[in-house]
Amino acid sequence: MSSFDFQEREEVTRGARALVLLPVHREINSRDINARLEEACGLALAIGLTLIDRQAVPIRSARPAMLFGPGQVERIAEQIERDQIDLVIVDGRLTPVQQRNLEAALHAKVIDRTALILEIFGERAATAEGRLQVELAHLDYQASRLVRSWTHLERQRGGFGFLGGPGETQIEADRRLIRDRMAKLRRQLESVRKTRALHRDRRKRAPWPVVSLVGYTNAGKSTLFNRLTGAGVLSADMLFATLDPTMRSVDLAGVGKIILSDTVGFVSDLPTQLVAAFRATLEEVMSADIIVHVRDVSHGDSEAQRADVLNVLDELGLTPEADGGPIIIEALNKIDLLDDTARAAVMDRIADDPAKVALSAATGEGVPKLLDILSKQMLGPASDLTLDINAADGRRLAWLHDHGIILDQQIMADHLRIEVRLSRADLARYQQLDDQ
Repeated sequence: MSSFDFQEREEVTRGARALVLLPVHREINSRDINARLEEACGLALAIGLTLIDRQAVPIRSARPAMLFGPGQVERIAEQIERDQIDLVIVDGRLTPVQQRNLEAALHAKVIDRTALILEIFGERAATAEGRLQVELAHLDYQASRLVRSWTHLERQRGGFGFLGGPGETQIEADRRLIRDRMAKLRRQLESVRKTRALHRDRRKRAPWPVVSLVGYTNAGKSTLFNRLTGAGVLSADMLFATLDPTMRSVDLAGVGKIILSDTVGFVSDLPTQLVAAFRATLEEVMSADIIVHVRDVSHGDSEAQRADVLNVLDELGLTPEADGGPIIIEALNKIDLLDDTARAAVMDRIADDPAKVALSAATGEGVPKLLDILSKQMLGPASDLTLDINAADGRRLAWLHDHGIILDQQIMADHLRIEVRLSRADLARYQQLDDQ
């Protein structure tokens, strides 16, 4: 039996004194440096770390050994000793070699952006599905770092020369255990995905329109969700306050019942392990009739955040231009935090765009307009259809009478011919009903 422990990972002690370092590649960094530092600090605060300092560290090119130059590493080491820093967070991706060398040179624990985000997700996941996804992502990340993550692998285990050196057999044994565990987790997540698909099918048969809230983390999605539904979803001024999808029903004027879903927030440079692991969660967005992209318009990096979210939607095949895809509405949130000049500029910019609305989820300003836009998008334009339906199909006939306007009805030899007017949303629902 291997001494590998699946619970063993890069644990971060709450309250640890932390230093945040942002590597700045002058030729490729396009995001606002201050905004990126603020985000990195927000990630650190989200798991209860004590921030001692934050720095942007310019680098001409990444050093294979330690990312930073020797002089920079020496200066950072002096600060760590002086300020008694326990943890160094590098807001970028570190190779296992860079991480190991930095820890040896700085005499402090070092983690990168991926490990920090994984730590947050590990702490916040509340549902069984979320915990499965996080464990899978952790194992995927740690698989390449066995040499440095588990010190027992460095011990001499004995054996013959063809084994290739100390600890190699143990490493391979642990890697096999990781692969087996990851395979089991993927099977469990596939089962969850199928269960979600069944739930979506039931909602389609109901059938009710689905509206999904998406956006950059901390854009205010959960606050807007609570405003619209009265639900008690965790809403806090922190990154990744929501990790597990939440769904509630809402009565929309002129439309009736709709399903509103709140999803995990997006973030730049999201670990690839999490993009894959949270595919099942994002499938809720893929089934939506309307996507509301909630943006923090008061944020200094709002446009770059918008691009990050649209890139993720594009990867899912959900773009405004996609044929048959969902309607995308932009909700420019937190206008209550803007001064008069910035507020006027936002209002002027979106004045003629029916797919954008400025609002404050915190105060409720602009929320009625968002609801009006959702109602109009679902109701119109209406379509007139002529449908031939089996006279014995009472369920379908009742659905058309409940959701449409019957213009004419004729009794034919072996069926009913019905002329009906349906809204855009109801037409989509009927077509899905027709496929069941």
